[in-house]
Amino acid sequence: MVTVVRYSDRCKLEWDAFIKASKNGTFLFLRDYMEYHADRFEDHSLLFYLKEKLVAVLPANAMNNELHSHAGLSYGGVVSGHKMKVSVMLQVFEALAMYSREQHFKSLYYKATPHIYHQVPAEEDLYALFRYGAVLYRRDVNSVIDLGQPVRYSKDRRWRLSQCKSHKWEVRHSEDYADFMQLVATQLESRHKLKPVHTAAEVEKLAQFFPKNISLYITKQESELLAGALVYETAAVAHCQYIGASERAQEQGAAHVLVDHLINEVYPHKKYFSFGISTEQQGLYLNEGLASYKESYGARTVVHDFYRLDF
Repeated sequence: MVTVVRYSDRCKLEWDAFIKASKNGTFLFLRDYMEYHADRFEDHSLLFYLKEKLVAVLPANAMNNELHSHAGLSYGGVVSGHKMKVSVMLQVFEALAMYSREQHFKSLYYKATPHIYHQVPAEEDLYALFRYGAVLYRRDVNSVIDLGQPVRYSKDRRWRLSQCKSHKWEVRHSEDYADFMQLVATQLESRHKLKPVHTAAEVEKLAQFFPKNISLYITKQESELLAGALVYETAAVAHCQYIGASERAQEQGAAHVLVDHLINEVYPHKKYFSFGISTEQQGLYLNEGLASYKESYGARTVVHDFYRLDF
């Protein structure tokens, strides 16, 4: 029988070791990443044991009598070891449902980890959600390039890149997070009346914690920052967490040159290059222009699914 233990600080070493050895975990689930915004969420992460052996964990937070597979993360769900079998996952969900009722949680809001982040197939949780009657309530569109195939830019994208070759731009790695995040904030405010999820201080702190996973690449002309991309690197995926560009850079194509550099020079060894989502309003609105821009690089859709399971 699977037993459930709520996470506490004394579990940190065991938790992190399990994530690193799991078949679908990434550095976003390590405690040093999850806890950078601990003041915003009431952590209620769970560990699942079978015969005293840890077989799965669930990064989670509690909010309004609801359990969320962590609302501060881009994706989540049950993280499992390489020996996880579908029959054991059903036991994990049975234990999760029983525990949630005991804790008076009315619902679980569950964001599945897209398959591109799996190191081996790990969709036992999706079957368990189906078996327990979970409802799909949101689906986001993420544009992803399969780097195992020839990268095929659209004709218009090839032409635009050819027009940029005359510019003397410097494309390089950078640690200037403050100026980059200011660029991102200005662009989000002017275009969408939004603010970045992360502050510059948070990004810098996370990059210090995870130097092998978080990198900033920029395009500059002399001292002027034209464009930048903050990339989250996992075992199989290079994911653009933020892309920012000044108005001049957008007009002249500096961001195009930067993205092309990332795809062909920095991350060609990865399995996938992810641009991030192009949907809003719980997935009901597609920003067609944004999706089309990403698809011009040869990206195609991988969905991020969100489920609600009532107890």
